[in-house]
Amino acid sequence: MRKAVSLLMAATMTLGLAACGSSASTGSESSAATSTSSASSEASAEAATAAAGQSYTVGICQLVQHDALDAATQGFKDALTEKLGDSVQFEEQNASGDTANCSTIINGFVSSGVDLILANATAPLQAAAQATSDIPVLGTSVTDYATALDISDWSGTVGGNVSGTSDLAPLDQQAAMIQELFPDAKAVGLLYCSAEANSVYQCDVIEGYLTDAGYTVTRYAFTDTNDVTSVAQSAADASDVIYIPTDNTAASNTEAIANVVLPAKVPVVAGEEGICKGCGVATLSISYYDLGYQTGTMAYQILAEGADISTMPVEYAPNVTKKYNVANCEALGITPPEGYEAISE
Repeated sequence: MRKAVSLLMAATMTLGLAACGSSASTGSESSAATSTSSASSEASAEAATAAAGQSYTVGICQLVQHDALDAATQGFKDALTEKLGDSVQFEEQNASGDTANCSTIINGFVSSGVDLILANATAPLQAAAQATSDIPVLGTSVTDYATALDISDWSGTVGGNVSGTSDLAPLDQQAAMIQELFPDAKAVGLLYCSAEANSVYQCDVIEGYLTDAGYTVTRYAFTDTNDVTSVAQSAADASDVIYIPTDNTAASNTEAIANVVLPAKVPVVAGEEGICKGCGVATLSISYYDLGYQTGTMAYQILAEGADISTMPVEYAPNVTKKYNVANCEALGITPPEGYEAISE
């Protein structure tokens, strides 16, 4: 009996010790988990603090100075400055319309190790895509990325280190606008710079729409600023209406074009507001400032939020507006139908 009691007491003590050991182990694991969680929180806080203190340098290469590209650059800078404040610095350079200058500027950005490049217009985008495969490159004021970068299987995303925004207003709607304004016209001249790939693309597309609508379409291409006037004169002599796509060389020479087409009484429908303001009568307009701002938001996502640029699709202006040039319409005796908004001076 005494032996049985002894055995029972020993078993009870063993179970008690085991329970204490289990309790001690659980407490130790809980303490370790708490410690790990705390360390993780501290690491996250440190990462957030480091991110908040991060500074960025953005290189901006703009092809040429004119209203549309200037507005896109300003919108881009405003978006990033609003989000990053003094943490972002801009190295802004203008290529003065020279493609070779674009390469020089972009290579300088690559050598200095900027954090991101804004390529404002097609030539800077092409130069940036050739110069680096590591630094994120965002384009803006680029009409068609597939044409600019020679992409045959376009899916909406460039891939690699390139993305951005497109300034393409729907070309079918632009052709319909020509038909709405000038239903009795017979001959439409396409005036553009042959050195700008995206201008060629736009003319290729809209020519099909205009031909289907019954117009006779003829192309008038200038190679640079030196022959704008003579080519514009040829177009005015043979056309009832002239269409100018979103073309940077044309946008920089609207006064020279206006001096030809207005005395000849030949109306110009333009692919963007800046050209229309200088020498046109009507346009299907986007806001280049908003387009640049949209691009700046993409830049913020890449720089501060770690977005993968290779998966970011090219974005487009959300809205287009029919607009007309009051002075030029009055000079040519044109009364736009309802639904057109006057271009502000």
